[in-house]
Amino acid sequence: MELASYATKAEDSKGRMYPDYPNINRSPFQRDRDRLIHSESFRRLDGKTQVFAYHEGKNYRTRLTHSIEVSQITRTLCKSLKLNEELGEAIALAHDLGHSPFGHAGERALQNSMKKYGGFDHNINSLKIMTKLEVHYPEFCGLNLTWETIEATVKHNGPIKKITSDYLKNFNKKFDLDLKQYPSLEGQVGAIADDIAYNNHDIDDGFRAGFFSIEQLRELPFINNIADTFLQKYPEHQHHPDMIIYAITRNMIARMIYDVTENAARNIKKQKIVHPQDARAQKDFTIDFSEAMKKDIKLLRQFLKENFYTTTPIARMDMKSQRVVEELFSLFMDNPKLLPMNIRTQIPSNASDQDIAETVCDYIANMTDMMALEEHNKLFNPLTRF
Repeated sequence: MELASYATKAEDSKGRMYPDYPNINRSPFQRDRDRLIHSESFRRLDGKTQVFAYHEGKNYRTRLTHSIEVSQITRTLCKSLKLNEELGEAIALAHDLGHSPFGHAGERALQNSMKKYGGFDHNINSLKIMTKLEVHYPEFCGLNLTWETIEATVKHNGPIKKITSDYLKNFNKKFDLDLKQYPSLEGQVGAIADDIAYNNHDIDDGFRAGFFSIEQLRELPFINNIADTFLQKYPEHQHHPDMIIYAITRNMIARMIYDVTENAARNIKKQKIVHPQDARAQKDFTIDFSEAMKKDIKLLRQFLKENFYTTTPIARMDMKSQRVVEELFSLFMDNPKLLPMNIRTQIPSNASDQDIAETVCDYIANMTDMMALEEHNKLFNPLTRF
């Protein structure tokens, strides 16, 4: 497919931090994708919470399945807008790489624990994984990804006006990510594909878990219209809620993709974007929902908040998950000798509290849900053997 003039071209890549050999079979962005897929951190996403804790089962989404869904939507949007699908796919697969165990509850726990030591942000942790913590090559640490994949992952939520992370600050001095400008259009597509994916799979997971009914969902006018249209065509399925929920999420994803494609095309024309750099210099996102769609999404998010995210079962699991992470962090900070030997050796003999905290945070942040639960059980349950 011929790319648009404003798409990121592989031949124009700013390259990698460390020199690497060219590959005649794969573009630089394909190689980024492959390095991400083969990383240990990517595989661990299969054991990390999206909304439901991993061990709750029932085939709910994990961070891995979410990332795959984001990747699929990203490729669809990139193709429609004649952007670079290969770069978009790499960005989508990298975007949640740094999430801690237990989803946002685990992230809150690490944010609380790291307050005195610079805080915790999963986007910065993604950067650390890509550039330091994954060690596959003898010449350097990290995956040595292209500038374009790293830049879009770090700026997943837009420009970074104030750098609060020492790691990002030091890395940016060596490999300037142009932090005050917007990411590439492919990066913006990856960010909005993330929104499309979680808005819709949370409808599916929340319904199948019994948090709300089809009737409650149909109180939202735009969802009621989708259900009505489906049941008019297939009246025999009026008593098959699973079939209706699939129709709703399938239609909603299609509507959101169409809306973003149309709105982005208008913005590209309105903002006179011709070259890739033009999008970075804008004062707002070029790839975005229309105002009408934003209103529908706001209603949907409010519904999910009231009927799913803040319900007692989710709140209780969040509380327990947050406590597990906070207790692990506190114990390891007080007793670094309790860390596994391969982690202990990363702490210098004259280490400061800052050094220890960063090592402990890296260790916990890259656990799966089950790894964290097992470690907590070993350390806090006297009946469990090490």
